[in-house]
Amino acid sequence: MNKLKTIISTLTLILISTIFSCNMEAKNNDKPTENTNDTTTTDTITLGAGCFWCVEAIFDQLKGVEKVISGYAGGTVKNPSYKEVCTGNTGHAEVCQVIYNPNIIATEELLEVFWQTHDPTTLNKQGGDVGTQYRSAIFYHNNAQKQIAEAYKQQLDSSNIFSNPIVTEITAFTNFYPAEDYHQDYFELNGEQPYCSAIIKPKVEKFKKKFKDKLKP
Repeated sequence: MNKLKTIISTLTLILISTIFSCNMEAKNNDKPTENTNDTTTTDTITLGAGCFWCVEAIFDQLKGVEKVISGYAGGTVKNPSYKEVCTGNTGHAEVCQVIYNPNIIATEELLEVFWQTHDPTTLNKQGGDVGTQYRSAIFYHNNAQKQIAEAYKQQLDSSNIFSNPIVTEITAFTNFYPAEDYHQDYFELNGEQPYCSAIIKPKVEKFKKKFKDKLKP
C-alpha cells in the first residue's frame, strides 16, 4: 500500500501540473460579473464509494473540507428514502456531497483520498455491501472536475496500479437528495455501533495514517 500511495501521489502531482493550465483557461473564459472581486471560496463535488457512513467519516476530517452531507445521487426517483434506495430500483448511489475550499485542498487531492480509501475495481460492491447503490462514482459539478477525474482515472489504469480495471462511474451531477437526519454524522454519533466498530473505525484509522498531513487539527 505504501508503493500504491507513492505512485498515486506522483500521479497527483503530474495531474496538477498538466491540468492547471486548463483550469486557468476555463477561469479566464468565465463571464465576468459586475463585482470583479471573486468572493467564492468553496466548490462542491459528489462522491460515491460504498456506504456513505464510511465516506463521510473520512472526508469530514480533511483540511479544506467545510461540509460533508450524506445523501443519494444519480437516480430517477425524486426525494427517495433510504429504504427505497436500498432496493436498487431508484438508480441512486449512496454518496457524500463534499463542499471544500479549493485554495486549501485541490480536487486532485480529494480524488487521491477517494481512490485510496475504497476499491474502485469492484462493480456495485464494496466489501460486504452489494448493490448498485454502493457503486464507485464521481459526480462532477463542472468541466474542470470532469477533466481532472477522467485524466486521473486514465493515469491510474495505464499505470496498472490496480490489478483490475477501474469501474468508477464519472458522470455529470444532476441531482442530490440529502439522506435522513439519522444518517448525518453517523460514525461520529454511533461509533460503538457494530458496523462502525468493525468496518468504519479500521478504515478511518488506516486513512489517518496515510494522510496525516492532510487532517484537520
